[in-house]
Amino acid sequence: MGYVDQNLIPGESALYRTGLHWIVLVWPTILGLLFGVPGLAILVIAALVRQKYPGPTRIEGLVFLGIGLIAALVGFLKRSATEMAVTNKRLVVKIGVLRRRTYEILLSKVESIHVEEGLFGRMLGYGSVVVRGTGGTPEPFYRIAHPLELRRQVHHQIEVYEENARAISARHDRSQ
Repeated sequence: MGYVDQNLIPGESALYRTGLHWIVLVWPTILGLLFGVPGLAILVIAALVRQKYPGPTRIEGLVFLGIGLIAALVGFLKRSATEMAVTNKRLVVKIGVLRRRTYEILLSKVESIHVEEGLFGRMLGYGSVVVRGTGGTPEPFYRIAHPLELRRQVHHQIEVYEENARAISARHDRSQ
């Protein structure tokens, strides 16, 4: 159960979820391969040579392999530690594992959502989203998967929220 599910308020349900795009895994994977493959090769060579000749040791191979695994693991953790959800009442964003940053704004307080997509972002489906609440500072979120859909979902839920508020107001006016 993720952060969003654990922090829903009564009567609230998550209607749309997104997170970081897979593009955030490219550099950690490249680093993982740049260190991991040579580390594995050093381990294999060290096992085959078995100290007959001077050369790489198992410790060097393990260090390289460890650096490669850590680089890849950091990327995967970063991606899985970011949650974004549009509920029927709020926009909720959680970033981080060890140091958590959360951003929650009621739909009625969303002033604007700005989406930026570069050429690769448009082709691959990621971009930056800047959310501004009424009276607040802009909150940027980078490399978000399907940013236009996130904006569309927020706008749709704002419309639903406003329609419900108008209906309640109209019922209240008729009852008086």
